[in-house]
This record gives sequence, structure tokens and C-alpha cells, in this order.
Amino acid sequence: MSKRIFVTAIDTNIGKTIVSAILCKALGADYWKPIQCGDLDNSDTLKVKRMTANYPGRIHPEAFALKHAVSPHSAAQKEGVEITLDEIHVPPTDNHLIIEGAGGVLVPINLKNTIADLIHHLDAQAVVVSKNYLGSINHTLLTIDLLKNRGIPVVGIIMTGAENPASEQAICSISGLPILGHVEWSNTLDAHFVSTEAERLKPELEKLVK
Repeated sequence: MSKRIFVTAIDTNIGKTIVSAILCKALGADYWKPIQCGDLDNSDTLKVKRMTANYPGRIHPEAFALKHAVSPHSAAQKEGVEITLDEIHVPPTDNHLIIEGAGGVLVPINLKNTIADLIHHLDAQAVVVSKNYLGSINHTLLTIDLLKNRGIPVVGIIMTGAENPASEQAICSISGLPILGHVEWSNTLDAHFVSTEAERLKPELEKLVK
């Protein structure tokens, strides 16, 4: 049975796109970013397409592609567009689907709904991308707690950047969730990096779709 995995994060610029590309490559899954804000000539969809070259999954077009690099609700207002949940439909596929969010779980997509509402609307399970910095334990646990309280299954955490065993132990112990893998940063976040990381993390990531 195919799975929908929503990749969210504890903040912006934490690594959702690179993690999404690695998940796609490791699982042979399709990719979809429902809402893109900013840099449409180098969107996250285009980045994932480049970083997952020659893999069997499909790259689906965005439901909303907005040119302003601000929160979805603000970008939509600037362009005279209204984002509603009813207009965002899961693309047809029999494959596993990696869905990339925009910012964190309480980023507004309109003046009523947030990314958390979008995850629930898409009937997806969540993977939380986290990164170690001062305050990240709190941010990670708040994200996980909100998702659980909304009835959204959270299947694990993927860390980016340098490891911090003490912080990660606290996060796992309090949340009850596993860390599925660590993705180190590289000066070259390209197809070779994604392929190498996907192969290294594949045994653990495959548990997401079993």
C-alpha cells in the first residue's frame, strides 16, 4: 500500500528540500510540494528534480506557485490569490508520495488554516526535520506535540547538520519518536550527495513504507 509522507520542519532553512530529495531517492517515491513561495526559476520542485536525476519517481507540479518569498497567506494576498484546502488535491499516483511543506507547522496558508491543517487535509503521516541549535529541543518538541494533538501520525525525526547526542536523547525520550537518520551538510548539495545519502540511509528510511 502506498504511503503519503509529509516532510515538515521546526523552522525555515532547516533542510526540508534536501531531506525530501533523499527520501524520494531512497524510496523511489514521487515528490510534490503543494505550495511554493518565491524563486520560481529555482523552486524546491526544480531543485528536487535536479537532485534526484534518473530515479523512477515522478515530480508533480505545485498546486500553488507564488513568486513572493513570504508566508503562503501573504504571498497569495500579494498576487490576488486565495489558497483554500479544497483546491489542494493529492496528485494521482499509485506510488509512495513525499510531500514537502512550507516553513513550520503553524505557517498560515490563509487567515484560517495552517500547514498543520494541510497535513491533516492530505491524510498524510509526518516526518519532522530538525537541526541542533540553542532552542531546538523546545522547537522540535513543540512541533511534534502540536502534530500529535491534531491527530496527525508522526513517524520519526530526521536530523540535519552536526550531531548533538544530549539534545537528541532528550528529544527522543520525551517525544517517544525515533531519529531515522542524520544528514550532514555538504558544500555541494547535488545529485551525487543525494544519491550517496539515500543509499546510506535507505535501510532505516524503508521502514517508513513497510
